[in-house]
Amino acid sequence: RNFYYITILRDPVSRYLSEWRHVQRGATWKASLHVCDGRSPTTEELPSCYTGDDWSGCSLQEFMDCPYNLANNRQVRMLSDLSLVGCYNLSVMPEEQRNKVLLDSAKENLKRMAFFGLTEFQRKTQYLFEKTFNMNFISPFTQYNSTRASSVEIDEQTQQRIEALNFLDMELYDYAKDLFLQRYQYMRQKEHQEARRKRQEQRKILRAKQAHLREQGKNSSSTDYIGNVERW
Repeated sequence: RNFYYITILRDPVSRYLSEWRHVQRGATWKASLHVCDGRSPTTEELPSCYTGDDWSGCSLQEFMDCPYNLANNRQVRMLSDLSLVGCYNLSVMPEEQRNKVLLDSAKENLKRMAFFGLTEFQRKTQYLFEKTFNMNFISPFTQYNSTRASSVEIDEQTQQRIEALNFLDMELYDYAKDLFLQRYQYMRQKEHQEARRKRQEQRKILRAKQAHLREQGKNSSSTDYIGNVERW
């Protein structure tokens, strides 16, 4: 069997706010094992942000203030090979080196995927998916920009703090958007070239048919004339 890895990325600030709203309604990740290199992290390696059964009703400020919040840079962490940095053991290498390794790994894994899309570009995502896998969706995607995250109004300072908490995701998203649009433009150009090639082929076929018909007309006229001469 052929297995293809695909994923959808989202604007880091919107994604972060969406996860906060999700957690605020009572969602937890307690069932997640976070297994890496064959084992789950210890409580010392990965302390919990939750003080009770869940984190219902937590404010955005509380959500941002937890230093162990896995919402921070979640997209980079989930796309990278954590074993390269010692999993959740932060003492394996300096933080700056760890961040670089994680980001480079996430970029490389994203680039090697058969397909990835962006939430902010639903129509283009559908187009690329259909062209990549040679299959069509029954109905076109609709771009929905009205989400729970979009309903959250934040000031400039909060925006900047969320971006700082997700600085790796911000860089990954910029890379992903650039690569995504390059692939989209390539597919569009390829489609136009193929359409132009088909038009040229059709014109050749049409010209050949017209030439054949003209030749038949000439032969028919000559035959009629000779037949008439013999009859006369």
